[in-house]
Amino acid sequence: MNATELAYRKTAVQGASGFGLLIALYDTLAGNLRRAADAQRRRDIQKRCQELNHALLVIGYLEEWIDREGGGDLAQKLIHFYSSLRSRILEAQIKQSVEILEQQIELILAIRGTWQDLEARAFSILDSQPITGAIYPASAHVPYEQVQSSWSA
Repeated sequence: MNATELAYRKTAVQGASGFGLLIALYDTLAGNLRRAADAQRRRDIQKRCQELNHALLVIGYLEEWIDREGGGDLAQKLIHFYSSLRSRILEAQIKQSVEILEQQIELILAIRGTWQDLEARAFSILDSQPITGAIYPASAHVPYEQVQSSWSA
């Protein structure tokens, strides 16, 4: 990722909603696997390992977001998905399999699309309802410059 792309991502993340951050993590994850597959095709083992290691870190971060006690069926499905994804990435690493990585990219992008649809629906609902002081009090306003994210890719 070049400096321009990195600057763009940092700016996008700073103003992102919870869904936006989640979608950005899925984008990062898919990008890691895509670059790992490309590195495998070139036989660049160091780059492949670097990208897959970062992908595993992103999965760990995604797992931290799961509400294990109150998340119900969705939480259990995500736990299973991330566990399976981790296993498949390790299998791809051992077998040096571009095909396994490409299969995982498809799954990640499918779930990313679902999160994107949910984000659109959530904003659609918010746009159709007036915002009252109880939901967004004027005293809760935080200037954009003060909004920061502790996560970085």
